[in-house]
Amino acid sequence: AVAPLGQVSELAEQLEERLFHRYGFHNRLIQERLQALSEVLERVEGVQAELRRICCTVEAAYQDLCL
Repeated sequence: AVAPLGQVSELAEQLEERLFHRYGFHNRLIQERLQALSEVLERVEGVQAELRRICCTVEAAYQDLCL
């Protein structure tokens, strides 16, 4: 049996609405995780800069001791 056009249209709208909500939810999750990743990368950059400073200090101290 063929469903009336009104029913098909209504089902299509319901499906579209569900997909919209689902994609919206997943997009929010993705945005939150990208934000968290961005914050972690900023902290990593800070740690790298600190390690570079420490290495330069150790290198300078080593040169002072050896010279």
